[in-house]
Amino acid sequence: MQLPLAVVGLGYVGLPLSLQFAKRGSRVIGLDIDEAKVSRLNEGESYIHHIPSPAVAAAVRDGLFEASVDFSRVAQCRAVVICVPTPLGKNREPDISFVLSTGRSIAPHLRKGILVVLESTTYPGTTEDELRKVLEEGSGLSAGIDFHLAYSPEREDPGNPDSDVARIPKVVGGLTPECLRVASELYSSALNRVVPVSSCRVAEATKLLENIFRGVNIALVNELKLVYDAMGIDVWEVIEAAKTKPFGYMPFYPGPGLGGHCIPIDPFYLTWKAREYGMSTRFIELAGEINTSMPDYVVSRMSEALNEVGKPVKGSRVLLIGLAYKANVDDDRESPSYVLLEKLSAKGAIVSYFDPFIPEIRPSREYGHWAGLKSVPWVKSEVSKADVVVVVTAHRNVNYDELGAWASLIVDTRNVMSGRVVAGRLIKA
Repeated sequence: MQLPLAVVGLGYVGLPLSLQFAKRGSRVIGLDIDEAKVSRLNEGESYIHHIPSPAVAAAVRDGLFEASVDFSRVAQCRAVVICVPTPLGKNREPDISFVLSTGRSIAPHLRKGILVVLESTTYPGTTEDELRKVLEEGSGLSAGIDFHLAYSPEREDPGNPDSDVARIPKVVGGLTPECLRVASELYSSALNRVVPVSSCRVAEATKLLENIFRGVNIALVNELKLVYDAMGIDVWEVIEAAKTKPFGYMPFYPGPGLGGHCIPIDPFYLTWKAREYGMSTRFIELAGEINTSMPDYVVSRMSEALNEVGKPVKGSRVLLIGLAYKANVDDDRESPSYVLLEKLSAKGAIVSYFDPFIPEIRPSREYGHWAGLKSVPWVKSEVSKADVVVVVTAHRNVNYDELGAWASLIVDTRNVMSGRVVAGRLIKA
């Protein structure tokens, strides 16, 4: 019988990947340090909204998926795929501590012939330099000789019903040609298409390019939103018109700021690494400045709207619609909603939120002081008592027609109220 595969980190990347391998017949041991998460998964219960519990239950029932906190289980496996967070530090420098600590945890249990793949987004050189070093020191084995080492960037799109792990092409780079062959063979057993590249560094750089491309283009349309607003032009109408061009144009949409674990973070990994080579990334950094400034623009527009009805921000009741960083997911990492919570509270506003996917704010490193705050119920009395409602995240299962009927003042950052009947005042931001 074929040895199982270990996936370290059962989050928004590791869990769907584990289930896809299980779906294609591979046995998977999912490793995580969160005992509560592991227990729920072993009971067949998903803790991520867009991943259905029946899919987890089926994999567990068939004996193809098991979650564990015991990293020594790696010794039983033919391959280990690392899917752990790579956040930014306090000074916006890369924090690969989770990658390296994972490497130290699995290194003593590596055996000859095993494959280790990193999927966490990072700067070029992480796999073949930093991760390789801790694996070799902890195992006494040599990468590319005694065990295989590769990098394959994750390409998850949470909340997108058309996003299927099996159908998303998988870029793979290996430390050696043989590492690449073994890693490509592993992913080919579960995914429809593998895209081999010449090195781990190329694969790492590919992931950064993908997210920098999005970040820069979102910054462009955010800046145009401000310019067109000053001219009395609706940027959303402009985008819809531009979309009709069948070549040379790709639509991007403005918003209240970037969120999630990729686009607000990944560009700074390259910016930081570029300095090592005496290079500057002015374009990327400018895009970051524009995107980071968008919550201030929303606060400014909201303040102006309140002022027009004779109300100061201080003491006003503000209801934020959406805490998740994007529509139809329960992922609130790096969400601009938290920035708005901070800024509005600092100005003396009484802030609450509604999010059907996040009933209560969970503990976190940066916004732990908001932990325990609960989503208000979606009822007319709650919505109508707000002096202003700010639409931050455009969840599909929010009744925007009711919002239009109940709210006296709406600041819409996502254009969800376009074409709807609004009883009060509507401001786009």
